[in-house]
Amino acid sequence: MNSKTKKIVTTGVLIALGTILSMIKVYDLPYGGSITLFGMVPIVILGYKYGVKHGILSGVIFSVLQAILGATMSQAFAGMYDKESPVKSVVNIVLMAFIDYLVAFTVLGLSGMFKNKIKNHYASILVGSGVVVLLRLVAHFLSGWILWGSYAEWFFTDVMTNSLGKNILATFSGQGLAVVYSLVYNASYMLPELLVTLVGVAAIMAVPALRKQIVSENA
Repeated sequence: MNSKTKKIVTTGVLIALGTILSMIKVYDLPYGGSITLFGMVPIVILGYKYGVKHGILSGVIFSVLQAILGATMSQAFAGMYDKESPVKSVVNIVLMAFIDYLVAFTVLGLSGMFKNKIKNHYASILVGSGVVVLLRLVAHFLSGWILWGSYAEWFFTDVMTNSLGKNILATFSGQGLAVVYSLVYNASYMLPELLVTLVGVAAIMAVPALRKQIVSENA
């Protein structure tokens, strides 16, 4: 098998593996978002092994699959569409698909951004993994703030009814409340996802044979 064919096969296998793992939910939030069983790790590895350009392409393919297979996307579309404001509804749906899927999952392919900047591959891939997962958090945060911020008061009144929710309601209002809502909601699953991803990448890199395959594009 020549290197080009091996690259295509490896990419296909890892994207498929990432898609399967992302469907195994350790914890699923009711309004979108979940903690998966190492769902981002294969894409992170692709981005590190083959570089940023190939990683972005892999991330785009992964994002499309996530959009197609994501059960919450169709629910979100239905909840976002307003017959009285069809144009605004379509714009919001397009923004959601772009930010929550295309951007949020494509950035995972940037994991190799430090490959030639940090000499230690173990440190390099862990730093890259951490950064791209945080970038995904930023994407979901922006979507939550821009598109779902109007639900903030309801969320802290009817869903997050503990003392923290009450304190947030007493302290923030308007756009400030929308910002806090999006940050709290999205961080509640993305920070555990960050930890899961780092643990998965570290475990794989701890195996010499696998580490050799990852750090070398032609291996």
